[in-house]
Amino acid sequence: MNVTDNHRRKDLAEVGVRFLDPETTRIFVAAHDLLHVQLEAPDWEGERLYRGVFAVMAFPISCPDRFISLRFFEENNRDKEIGMIDDPNRFPAEAQTLIRRSLARHYFEQRIARVRSVDFKFGLLFFEVETAHGPREFQMRWRYDRTQDFGENGKVLLDVYENRFIIPDVSALPKADREALTRYIYW
Repeated sequence: MNVTDNHRRKDLAEVGVRFLDPETTRIFVAAHDLLHVQLEAPDWEGERLYRGVFAVMAFPISCPDRFISLRFFEENNRDKEIGMIDDPNRFPAEAQTLIRRSLARHYFEQRIARVRSVDFKFGLLFFEVETAHGPREFQMRWRYDRTQDFGENGKVLLDVYENRFIIPDVSALPKADREALTRYIYW
């Protein structure tokens, strides 16, 4: 962990973010194939066990592999954060696999290689694209908040179900694809 990460971690801790460490956090699968987290800390009496845990990216665009929030649902059906993992690579390989599996269940994300067509109807953009997994179709509301910048020249398109379709570099698309996209996504 470098100096900048240490300062960031201290700043976040000051506003109530609890960072989870591999020494005091055990991540495992138990009954009904649910993710569980067991914490032990010197300031508590004993250990705490959380069942039905899921992982969420705090910064899915800028830091998708860092700052993973582990959460669970309380009895009143509100989700609550257990704590933040600043770098999952510090955890044992099995825990890393479980975290990634939980993230994959929560996030559907595909990289777009080609934009075949974009049509506007009823306030929606209808996309036909090529991804690494083959052709896909999806709909996106035509609003500026449905796209996010990705790196220097990429875009993330959020469909009507909040799935992410990533174009790593808009300028790398073939000219016809780029024109089809920028006819509607020009911001």
